[in-house]
Amino acid sequence: MLPKPHSALIIIGHGSTVNPDSSAPTLAHAHEIKRRGLFAEVVCAFWKEEPSMRQVFYTVESDDIYVVPNFISEGYFTQKVIPRELELDGPITLRGTRSINGGTRTIKYCEPVGNHEHMTGLLLARAREVAPGVPPSATSLLIIGHGTSLNENSGAAVKEQVRRIQARGGYAEVFGVFMEEEPLITDWRKMVNQPNVVAVPFFVSDGLHSYQDIPVLLGIETETGPAASKTDVFRHNPTQSHGHALYYSSAIGTEPGFANLILDQVEAFDTRHAAAPLPA
Repeated sequence: MLPKPHSALIIIGHGSTVNPDSSAPTLAHAHEIKRRGLFAEVVCAFWKEEPSMRQVFYTVESDDIYVVPNFISEGYFTQKVIPRELELDGPITLRGTRSINGGTRTIKYCEPVGNHEHMTGLLLARAREVAPGVPPSATSLLIIGHGTSLNENSGAAVKEQVRRIQARGGYAEVFGVFMEEEPLITDWRKMVNQPNVVAVPFFVSDGLHSYQDIPVLLGIETETGPAASKTDVFRHNPTQSHGHALYYSSAIGTEPGFANLILDQVEAFDTRHAAAPLPA
């Protein structure tokens, strides 16, 4: 992308008060983007960690600011929590306060990274990586999401990826399974019909869910284990379960390519709003 030497980039993550690994991918992607020197400033803010979203505008000097949610889906957090915490009026918000320079700030709210069209390619690459040499034609692929009753769109990103991967062909079966909505992760054995099963968590980070909760739901572990930095759950591949060879990958958000998707969402924002008038 073209450099934006007068703009700031704020990457929003969820974070966690109980798992130090939750914010690691967001911080790593920010570090990589900062290394490229494309923005005057690159900072992170979190829902459950510091700096908080309500503090983050005080940490940047630029008056032109892009905000990219490092979230998988367009749902409760991207539609409700982030706009509320950042006091956004829509895709473009003009604000005459909180500017270190005393000027009017233009805040540009981009789509979440999980909406990007290249996400499908990252999922397939991760699935191949975790099960090298395993033929997709004899494999059931599970895309694991959270799901929630708080927002009907929460599971939509997983379902869309399932649709796209099915349309490409290759894998014998592709299913979306969830922690908090049907079909549940625990139902996977009733669903698959192939000798090999590859499970990819459609999460931003290897936090409590992908390293602790999901292995128990899949049957890889019998009890919740330690944090990501202290576990070896992915070294078990494959796990034999009810006649299936089960391969379990780390969360898709740990892919280094996520940094490129964040930048692509900035470019997509500029393309979408190039001719749009600024709010009055």
